[in-house]
Amino acid sequence: MRDSFPILLPSILKEECGIFGVYGHKDAAKLTYFGLYALQHRGQESAGIVSSDGETVREHKGMGLVHDVFNEAVLSQLHGHLAVGHVRYSTTGSSVLQNAQPFCVKHAGCSIALAHNGNLVNAAAIRSSLEEKGSIFQTTMDSEILVHLIAKARSRGMEEAIASAMSVVKGAYAVLIATEDSLIGFRDPYGFRPLCIGRLNGSYVLASETCALDLVEAEYIRDVEPGEVVVIDDNGLRSFQAVSHTETRHCIFEFIYFARPDSRIFGQNVYLFRKALGRALAQEVSLEADFVMPFPDSGNYAALGFSQAAKIPLELAVIRNHYVGRTFIQPSQSMRDFSVRVKLNPVKEMLRDKRVIIVEDSIIRGTTSRTRVRAIRNAGAKEVSMLVSCPPTRFPCFYGIDFSTKGELIASKNSVEEIRRFLELDGLHYLSIESMLKAAGGDGGRFCMACFDGDYPVESEDFRGKFQLERK
Repeated sequence: MRDSFPILLPSILKEECGIFGVYGHKDAAKLTYFGLYALQHRGQESAGIVSSDGETVREHKGMGLVHDVFNEAVLSQLHGHLAVGHVRYSTTGSSVLQNAQPFCVKHAGCSIALAHNGNLVNAAAIRSSLEEKGSIFQTTMDSEILVHLIAKARSRGMEEAIASAMSVVKGAYAVLIATEDSLIGFRDPYGFRPLCIGRLNGSYVLASETCALDLVEAEYIRDVEPGEVVVIDDNGLRSFQAVSHTETRHCIFEFIYFARPDSRIFGQNVYLFRKALGRALAQEVSLEADFVMPFPDSGNYAALGFSQAAKIPLELAVIRNHYVGRTFIQPSQSMRDFSVRVKLNPVKEMLRDKRVIIVEDSIIRGTTSRTRVRAIRNAGAKEVSMLVSCPPTRFPCFYGIDFSTKGELIASKNSVEEIRRFLELDGLHYLSIESMLKAAGGDGGRFCMACFDGDYPVESEDFRGKFQLERK
């Protein structure tokens, strides 16, 4: 092989963030709590809710999962008809309580609570400029930059201030803001991250994914458009286009990996999209096997699509432990595979002497996949092949996915054959970009696929030098 592999790096993608807001409901904080539950897959580091009764803003944040941070007593103190919530995985800023969101400040007599999903690519330059002019930052999050920009232009009114901030920042952002008496949502002009609008008995709901609307029994109305600002207050809902956009670049990894399969994002159902990827794999490759299997849960739906199209039985020959949760007890060097094995366990009786096709949604760093393949072989499988329902991930993401350096990616410096040998597979096949786009409806122009093809819709100023060095 041309390069050695980072054996000890974790290879499971970490999620981004989830945001949820309610306006006009007497139990706004409790609805937000349930909405965050539905979005827990998007972030497990911290959770927070800010509420308002029109005069007083209250907040509660903590490290850990939603059910660890909130209970009935806490929620009963978050009074008001308006609430905004956030579950976080840190893409910028360390994982500490100080960086938990919503980020809440008081400025010129007005409260601003901000919840952000995404990643700003010019945050360092803006922060440096603001600090030179006297701004004092409380966190290391890129999200706080939005609050400073909005506060600086606040004298022109909140809507103008938000539009002004959107004209300065670059990158991926779906944002919710709560003031004492309004709920505001907006998206970047490329629409990298999802954000939708729902109605519930006269109340309004804004959420990262429609699965959160379903849980609180809200009716989906539409998505917030790229570059649009949606304002909800006593006068109802109104919106305006703050930043013009000529093209969209929805993150295709939202479909492949991040979003819940029961959600509808960017106008498509995630479950059906993933099944279509599996069918596309069946058109590209012909293999003989005793059965097809996923590594639950991420590969389930592509595996189902492949199984049906290839007419090879689907079996769940690896069982997931759904009660693992977060753990702060890290295994020692000699137990480095434990964190993988504790989540998934092969069914030996199913695998013994079988030819197996594993369908995976993606391979990022490769180390977890290798551990899992070894477990399948140790259980007695005589032949193990793997199909991946997306192309090789060769380029870093600067828009909110947890692989921001090229060196982390196994496919950036190694051929498919070299990856196959590293994973100890009998066969390995990645879905082509062409087939992926065909499964998506054929309109490749509306997706960001920079992680596959290196075509970045927005240049990353913060990572420019680092990435140029890596490309040499």
